[in-house]
Amino acid sequence: MKRLWLRIFLTGFVLWLATVVVTAWTANSNLVPTVVLIGSFLVPVTFVVWAYGRGRSPVVTVELLFKAFMIGGVLGVLGASLLESWLIRPSLLMYVLVGLIEEGVKLAALVFVTRHVARRFTRDGVVLGATVGFGFAAFESAGYAFNALFTADGLSLTQLVETEVLRGILTPVGHGLWTAIAGGALFAARGRFSAPVLTTYLGVSLLHALWDSMSAIAIAITLVLTGRPWQFELLRIGRLPDVTAWQVHVYTVVNWAGLVVISLVALVWLWGVLSGRGREREILSQ
Repeated sequence: MKRLWLRIFLTGFVLWLATVVVTAWTANSNLVPTVVLIGSFLVPVTFVVWAYGRGRSPVVTVELLFKAFMIGGVLGVLGASLLESWLIRPSLLMYVLVGLIEEGVKLAALVFVTRHVARRFTRDGVVLGATVGFGFAAFESAGYAFNALFTADGLSLTQLVETEVLRGILTPVGHGLWTAIAGGALFAARGRFSAPVLTTYLGVSLLHALWDSMSAIAIAITLVLTGRPWQFELLRIGRLPDVTAWQVHVYTVVNWAGLVVISLVALVWLWGVLSGRGREREILSQ
């Protein structure tokens, strides 16, 4: 069916919007789980359907996609939660460790879900990797949305909706994209953990770490460019200085510019992975 992904997105968006309006109008907290689930899963599911429709493969079945999304996503968030609770402590390396752990558990989940796949092609690895990544993103976003609901002043539907909208906008260039790259490399190596696969894993982990730390990086760059002596003095004695309106604007620009650059690097990298399909076909035809 042509543009099935678009119909899924539009239908889901209308249902989500209607649920938000009715929840706000009636103050019925029983509807909150519906807002969380539709808002968290809509964009990831849409992109999985879009990726699946970009060229059917006998390897990538609907059943395998479902397993990759649900089983891979759940195993990913469970593994990340356990490892991060054991290994992560506040430090300069915290974001690097988070990137290594989350990209590692998603790649392990992809290996588990596709362990019975006999024929492995790069594009199939990209689609299945993206599906695992989007599953991870959906369950993670549901957690963030649920936590955003609770504030010091009580339940906040506004913060929940803002969290879901922001994460929905950023989802296509996050977990799904990074795991798509890793999945393509894994399937290009026929499932073997070769040097290119390890290099790819480290590379996407670095992109992940930079993405998560971009806010801190933007703060540092803003202070270097616009910091006042009195602000540095307050920081030196362990106090947080007030910031100027201009510094807020600089921070916002630097933060979003960094996220755009990281996303473009990942998209170009994915294009490079997919462009290797021609060489793959030549090798198989020999």
